[in-house]
Amino acid sequence: MSDSLPTGSLNVLCLGEALVDMICERHVESLDEADMFVPHFGGVVANVALMAARAGGRTALAGGVGDDAWGRWLRDQLERVGVGLEHFKLVADLQTPLAMTTVNHSGEASYSIYGEAVSTVVHSLWGGVEQAVESSGALFISSNTLVGEAERQVTMRAREHALKLERPLIFDPKLRLRRWGSRTDAAASVNACVPGALLVRANADEARLMTGEDDLERAAMAIRKAGARNVVITDGPRGAILRGKIRLDVPGVPARVVSTIGAGDALTATLIARLQITGFYEPAIAAALKQAMLVGSEACERWGACD
Repeated sequence: MSDSLPTGSLNVLCLGEALVDMICERHVESLDEADMFVPHFGGVVANVALMAARAGGRTALAGGVGDDAWGRWLRDQLERVGVGLEHFKLVADLQTPLAMTTVNHSGEASYSIYGEAVSTVVHSLWGGVEQAVESSGALFISSNTLVGEAERQVTMRAREHALKLERPLIFDPKLRLRRWGSRTDAAASVNACVPGALLVRANADEARLMTGEDDLERAAMAIRKAGARNVVITDGPRGAILRGKIRLDVPGVPARVVSTIGAGDALTATLIARLQITGFYEPAIAAALKQAMLVGSEACERWGACD
C-alpha cells in the first residue's frame, strides 16, 4: 500500500445491513418468556456507520431496507447523523428486517430475524461496486455479506477494488456461526479478507477460529502474517491488544452489563472514526484504543447498540 493514503475528506464506505432490533427490555432466557418488544436501530455495519458518524467520522452506508415505515425510520436516523446515503436504497416489495431480540441474565442476546437484510447490498451495489469504492476514502466490511453467493461476490469485488486503488481496508469478522454451513467454511471466508487490510478488529473467539491459536498473542501474529497491517483483538473485560505498527495492551473497562448488543460495534466505530479523521494515520489506532474500550463498555450498559 502506498504511503500516500486518501485524506479524511472522503467517507468510509460501510458495506452491510440495517435492520430494526425489537428488543425485550428485561432479561429472559428464551423468546417465549418475552412479553414486550421495543424498537431500536440495528444491524452490525449500520451500527458502525452511525456511531462512527456520531463520533465525528465521515461514513457512508451501502445497503438498503424495505420501502416501508420501518425502512424510512432507519433511513431517517442515518440521515440525521450525517451518514452518506448515496448507496443506501429503499427497496420496493422488500420487508425491512426485524430482529426479535431477547437478552439473557448474562447480557447475551439471541435473535429471530424476519425479512432479509444482507441481500440489500446486491440491490444497492450490483453493477456499481467499483464506482462506489472509487468515490470513497476507505472500505469497511464484515463477514455478514460473505455468506450468500451474490453478497460475497459484491463484497469481494469491493475489497479487491479498494486494494487495487490503495484505499484503506478495515475488516471486522463479526462471525455468526449459526449462519454458516461449517466452522471451516466460516474461517476460510473470513481469512480471505485479511490480506492487505489496514486493520483487522476481532474478538477473542473470532481470532481463535481464524487462526486455530488459543493464545491471543500467537493469534494476532498469525493474522498479521496473513497480511493485516494492524490487528486489534478484544477479550471482553480482560481488555484488548493491538499488534502492528505499534504494540499496545489496554485493560478492560468495568461495566454494569445490561446487554452486550452492539458493544463490539461501538468499539469498531470509535477506531474507524479516529482513523478517518486523521486521514488513516496508523498510530491513531493506538491513540483511540483506550477510548474505544470505554465506549464499548458503556454500550453494555444500555439495551440498544445506538441508544
